[in-house]
Parts: sequence; structure tokens; C-alpha cells
Amino acid sequence: MENSVYFKDKVAIVTGASSGIGLATATLLARYKAKVVIAARSEDKLNELCRELSDYSEVISVRTDVSVESDCRNLIQQTVNRFGRIDILINNAGISMRAMFKDLDLSVIHRLMDVNFWGTVYCTKYALPYLLETKGSIVGVISTAGYKGLPGRTGYSASKFAINGFLDTLRSEHLYDGLHVMIYAPGFTASNIRKTALMADGSQQGETPREESKMMTSERVAKIMLNHIRKHSRRATLTFTSKLLLVLTRLFPTITDHMEYWYMAREPDSPFKSRSQIMKERRNHQA
Repeated sequence: MENSVYFKDKVAIVTGASSGIGLATATLLARYKAKVVIAARSEDKLNELCRELSDYSEVISVRTDVSVESDCRNLIQQTVNRFGRIDILINNAGISMRAMFKDLDLSVIHRLMDVNFWGTVYCTKYALPYLLETKGSIVGVISTAGYKGLPGRTGYSASKFAINGFLDTLRSEHLYDGLHVMIYAPGFTASNIRKTALMADGSQQGETPREESKMMTSERVAKIMLNHIRKHSRRATLTFTSKLLLVLTRLFPTITDHMEYWYMAREPDSPFKSRSQIMKERRNHQA
């Protein structure tokens, strides 16, 4: 079955829809003639996107801060009021961080958990009764960091691990209810998530430390996600690097820790010491 047939007239909610993967997913769903509810904090961006996507399908926007429970409850209620049902919930809204834990203001981890984890929990809680009625799909967008802790991303990894465990358990609880639960790990994707990543003091990073042009595009990630939703996949992990990391972690965990450290240390202005710095410190200590 083609996606354009499968998604036609389905009611789909996409959080974090104003940019990146969320924007690409909402756009593709509208082109497939789904009825799309787009949610994000930026009302101006939502309104503009709503006007653009309305050329393809019926689309409504609901300003939502997923870290606020009442906003999530309102998002679900507005969806049901308009369309009378929910077929797909895509929990995509999220933020990242970049700092060593020893330097980190704990408010940063609270913020990461509030948006990434609690945003998923709140939206899922209020949408669940309707999704059980339609035997619909719940998607949690995590990351390789939801399977393997990334240095300098303690709050991010913790929140993505939490989503992973939450949705894995939810799937088991409703194993015989026809509910589809998918955990989706795109890997590094070209988006603005690194620009808005929080630093040790809670301020936004502003500039990405990576070459975005070499990453998978948000449009490609969105298309693959919808393919997996149609197939009712349990999990999907993208990019060769991510898949290799998970295999190496199982087989050679200690070696993989070292490889991961040096890989992340290559970022410009990395919070980690470079190999040359460590070797210099060792030589000075031995002297």
C-alpha cells in the first residue's frame, strides 16, 4: 500500500512542527491528504505553515508548549473537537544540550526532561483513549542517544532513554489492544536542534558545531518515518553510523566508549579535552 493511500484522511498530530523533522513530517502528511494538527510554541510560524499546507489538505494549528500539561491536554481536545478522532500522534518536539555534566546548571536537565520526556508523556496520556479507539499509532522520536549515552549530552541522553523505556512499556501494556507504538531514532539530522541546544548555563548555543550539509535531511527522515508508521514497525534506527555504534556497544563496550569520546571531541569548541591535550597533560605529569 502506498503512503498516499494509507495516510489519506487519517488524523495526525505532529509536535515540534515549526521546524526540522516536525515541519518536514507535517508537510509530507498534508501532501498525502491526511488531516494534520501542527503544534509548536511559535504561533507565527504555525500560522504561516498552516496557510501553506492548507493548499494540500485540512490543517489546523494549536500553539503548544509540550512541557506544560494543560497545553498538551488542550492540543488533544482541539484535535478531537475539530476532527472527532486521532489516528497518529508523532511526539517530535525536543531540545538538545552540549556541556559536561560537571559544569552543568541542573536547570538544563530539568528543561530537557520537561520538553523531551514529559512532553511525550503528557501528549500520549491525553491522546491514548482516542488512539485505542482507532487502533492508531504513537511515535516517539528519540536518537541514538536514547540507546547509548553521548558524552556532553547527559540531559539529552537521559530524556531520550526515558522516552525509549516509557514507550516500550506502553507497547507491552497494550499488546492485545491493537495499538501501534514506534520508537524512531534518526541519528544526526540537518535541522536547527543544534543551534537551539542549551549550554551549561542554559543559554542557547546559537551556532551548530557540525557540518549540517553532510547529514541526512529532515525531509528524508520524515519520509522514512512515515514508511515505518505504515508498516507498523516497532523500532527504526537510521544511518549506518548509528547502527554500527549500537552493534559495537554490544560487542566491544569499552572500546566503543573511547571511540565515542574521540568522535565527539572532534567538534569545534568541544567541552572535551582533545587527544593532544590529554597526551600533553600526561607528559607533564610524568615529568
